[in-house]
Amino acid sequence: MGIAIALTPRIDVNEPDDVSPEADELEATRKLLSRIRNGAWLDEQRFAALQWTIPGLIPEGFGLLIGPPKIGKSWFVLGVGLAAAVGGKALGHIQVEQRPVLYAALEDGDRRMQDRSRHLMHGKALPKPFEYFTQATPDELLPIIETWLDQHPDGLVMLDTLGKVMPRALPGEGVYQRDYRIGGVLKRITDKHPGSTILVVHHKKKGGAADWMDSTSGTNGLNGSADFTILIERARGETEAIIRVTGRDVNEGEYAATADGGHWAIAGESLTEAAQAARQTAATIGLGEDSARIVEYVTANPNVGPSAIAAALNLDGQNVRVYLGRLTESGWLTKPERGRYMPVTSVTSSPVTSNHPTPPVRGVSKESDERNNVTEVTHLPGLTELAEDATATPTCTICHQTLTEAGATTHANCDPTTAPATQRRRCSVKGHDTHPRPDVCSTCAAIAQGGRA
Repeated sequence: MGIAIALTPRIDVNEPDDVSPEADELEATRKLLSRIRNGAWLDEQRFAALQWTIPGLIPEGFGLLIGPPKIGKSWFVLGVGLAAAVGGKALGHIQVEQRPVLYAALEDGDRRMQDRSRHLMHGKALPKPFEYFTQATPDELLPIIETWLDQHPDGLVMLDTLGKVMPRALPGEGVYQRDYRIGGVLKRITDKHPGSTILVVHHKKKGGAADWMDSTSGTNGLNGSADFTILIERARGETEAIIRVTGRDVNEGEYAATADGGHWAIAGESLTEAAQAARQTAATIGLGEDSARIVEYVTANPNVGPSAIAAALNLDGQNVRVYLGRLTESGWLTKPERGRYMPVTSVTSSPVTSNHPTPPVRGVSKESDERNNVTEVTHLPGLTELAEDATATPTCTICHQTLTEAGATTHANCDPTTAPATQRRRCSVKGHDTHPRPDVCSTCAAIAQGGRA
């Protein structure tokens, strides 16, 4: 016959039967305050050194790579990933340590991945530490990344592109909150795996922005959550490019680069040399050929007049004045006084001598800087004569055309105080002035006639 044993809970006479609300509140406060640490504790800690995918450019953590569509972002990250998987030179010249790589190539297929990888590897065998996948839903992506990083804690993950798997906003959630939430999840994954990097490819907004960080597509929620942001930019069809970076653990920098046949490389043997070259490239990127030449010339020869520019570059004088008006209006150049132009970064002007070399200018001197493969200005023949010529022919302050009346500063039919609107000169440059019915063209200052300049 079985014996039934009644089990009763063990009673601890040291524990109260119930806990007061005051005790709960004290315990909650204690847990909150336990998060606070002091300087002495911090001073005693020994943390692992910051890890870099590309020293000086791509640190550990969650980062964004942004750029206009079809500018070469996928080629950029693929080249970085292959270099990291091999442990060779990234961006042409920067030595990187070997590490496992996972590439979420969500805009590509196996054939394109093979073709591009073989192209970048110059026919060499593709590295085994380089892993990739081409399909994932928004619900699948994060588990794939996190599980892979559990197995490769110091790995590099590249997501191309975020737009392919960007989830919808939650009910009652704004776009900024959605962006920040997604960025926060990616950051928490890298924080959980010290030494790892998640580099996310994202598009650039259409149009310009005063601060390049504002050019990230969507809201600033992504930038706010990211540890670093990289912008790559180049003029369509050109090989010269600019790489900009800023972040919490990386020095803000701007580096000249080239993008040729899918191969991205910094200009020079180091980031220091690339930064020096960037100052010249940034002065002209995105401009037409004549505008770029004018900016280069003014950068090399501050405080110069339009006639000197036209003579040195063999350009039409009136066209040069129109270009100068546009470049000044859009912020490429400054105009400290009438008829004189300066680069935006110049504070004072100094003589052009061999002891003070200036930035390179195409088609001015024949002396080549062999190291950088550019032309450097060390002497400008006839500069004094050109400067005198710049002030010899006065121009109208309204339409910028040549004045023939001695001592005059404005054409009689340009002056709004002496000529009726129907008789004033009008701007004839196509596309000038976006304002409806302007009184004066905001680009070249010519008097508008009729409904548009």
